[in-house]
Amino acid sequence: MILDPILDMFRGKAVTIPPLDGAFRPNTRLDDAPAFAELTEPDNLLVSGDRLLVSGGNTVLSIAAETEPKVVETFPSPITASALSPSGDLTVALESGKLLISGKEVSLPAGVSCITALAYAEDGTLWLANGSTEHLASQWAVDLMKKGASGSLWKRAAAGGDFRKVAGDLAFPYGLLPVGGHVLVSESWRHQLIRLDGATGNRSTVLTHLPGYPSRLSPSADGGAWLSLFAPRNRLIEFVLQETHYRQDMIDQVPPPYWIAPALASNRSFLEPLQCGGIRTMGIHKPWSPSRSYGLVVKLDQGMQPQFSLHSRANGTRHGICSVTEEDGRLFIASRGGDCVLAVDAGGF
Repeated sequence: MILDPILDMFRGKAVTIPPLDGAFRPNTRLDDAPAFAELTEPDNLLVSGDRLLVSGGNTVLSIAAETEPKVVETFPSPITASALSPSGDLTVALESGKLLISGKEVSLPAGVSCITALAYAEDGTLWLANGSTEHLASQWAVDLMKKGASGSLWKRAAAGGDFRKVAGDLAFPYGLLPVGGHVLVSESWRHQLIRLDGATGNRSTVLTHLPGYPSRLSPSADGGAWLSLFAPRNRLIEFVLQETHYRQDMIDQVPPPYWIAPALASNRSFLEPLQCGGIRTMGIHKPWSPSRSYGLVVKLDQGMQPQFSLHSRANGTRHGICSVTEEDGRLFIASRGGDCVLAVDAGGF
């Protein structure tokens, strides 16, 4: 309705978020799952032959059950994204703005310095998501609070050469899944999945009104996909996003860990916002309370529609899920907020 923005000045604007219902019905599957490995802020999961690789900080590690993680490679800057080519080349993006393929630096276009996701198509084409032209990958909360939409999508032919821009004006693209000549992109700040044509850049919405901020995508064995959501939406954060002056004052005066903003982990300091009876009563953290952090993994069918989900609720600890991968009937889940990698039976739901 054309009149709605004008009338909102007088009647106010409703702050609504999608309910956790249907395929998103809350459960405790992530908190009930056994820890496959204990690591500090594990991020991007990859399967290389019989090895499970995970990035964390400046290092790529190889992990296996009941053994100590082994260092595969260390880099001079934190890793923001990683992928394996069809031939097994390890590709990593660094916080410093560099992209390395098998240890060799690859030239990047101007403005591409916030690489949030990498993915290879079956034919060897490399897809790259640049989250923002204004902030680093670690400054994602700043980009959200400033309502950034400067992200872009790029691709590089299997034969090499320069990257070609496929799409721009994306609100922090954080996950990629190439499918044929298209690529699925999770657009975090708009809470949706979109499909982009690799040749024309034409986009269409696949899944919208998600109850959280989507991050990386990975294929499932049945032709669908797994989607991780790294933080939840809640009414207070949605309200703050509408208040321009408040947000700017918060950015200028409050340390980032204590912003009214999504987080990968929470309930670690009494200085955090929302420390009141709506969160904790008589020392008990309510599992249904509004939370800045959450753990959520969603199974999508072949039409990219939600089937079911795995949760770590407000009172859980397996929050900040940024990467999921399925291998040989097992689902591996990286919890940055819970400092662990989980392993569950992919067919046991």
